[in-house]
Amino acid sequence: MLIDLISNAALTLAQVAGPDTAQAAHAVAGTAPALAQGAAVATQGAAAAAQGAVTLPAAAAAIELGAESRGVLHFVGQSDAVGKSLFVFLMLMSLASWYLILVKGFTHLRIRQRSKKFLSEFWAASSLEQVENEISTHGAEEPFAHLASHAIHAQKHHAKYGALKLEETGSTAAFVTRIIRKVIDEETARLENGLTVLASVGSTAPFVGLFGTVWGVYHALLSISMADGVTINRIAGPVGEALIMTGLGLAVAIPAVLAYNAFVRLNRVYLAQLDAFAHDLFTFLSTGQQVVDGSHEKHGRHGHISLASSREVS
Repeated sequence: MLIDLISNAALTLAQVAGPDTAQAAHAVAGTAPALAQGAAVATQGAAAAAQGAVTLPAAAAAIELGAESRGVLHFVGQSDAVGKSLFVFLMLMSLASWYLILVKGFTHLRIRQRSKKFLSEFWAASSLEQVENEISTHGAEEPFAHLASHAIHAQKHHAKYGALKLEETGSTAAFVTRIIRKVIDEETARLENGLTVLASVGSTAPFVGLFGTVWGVYHALLSISMADGVTINRIAGPVGEALIMTGLGLAVAIPAVLAYNAFVRLNRVYLAQLDAFAHDLFTFLSTGQQVVDGSHEKHGRHGHISLASSREVS
């Protein structure tokens, strides 16, 4: 519209001014469509540039989204039944190991607190009868109280009734020794409960992950070999995803191994303390005399202990 107005104005001026001006006006009118065509071409170029500017970020976002989609879930979704089974097996192993880590950690903390409380009350007691009454009142909730309760009961039972059963044959001291050893074995088995699972997870999880990686790489290379064009991108993607299984295996195994070593050391120290307490308790039950070697001092008491049995074992 604007171009038509310019052409008409130029022709009008030409008619008024004369022949020379008319030729110039015709030239201007002739160039007006060319200018219009150039403006249209420029407009189309600007629109194409704007569209390209919009398309580039969209393409970059699509590439980034495709890169993010390649991960654990993408690998599991693309794998076969064997790969999915290995992934589920690793997840179950991880859940089992973390459950045992949390439960056994809480159990160790609770047992240590209760054992410390019982030992302080035990060494502060005036007689074994007082200890037995305290255990009967509050119950044997940890290994030290459990050991003391069974040992005191065994000593009194054998001294009163004698050897009524085959397991009670021998002297009272021998019978009490067997009871103490039995209780220590039971507490050892209870403390070591679950450690086999942690050891198995720590030793087998890396191999399960490695098997998943080998299986994934095999299928990735097999699918690539059947494709028409082979590029580094088509090889690196599936192979990199297959390596995720090895990483998962290590992530499952490392906490299990660390927890297993920590619990083994805690059990060793705790059972050593329980064994020393059993030696002191047997000395009281068998002789009714004080312990003079000072082995009880590591439990928090200093000096000689006034705790003695009211009845010697025959």
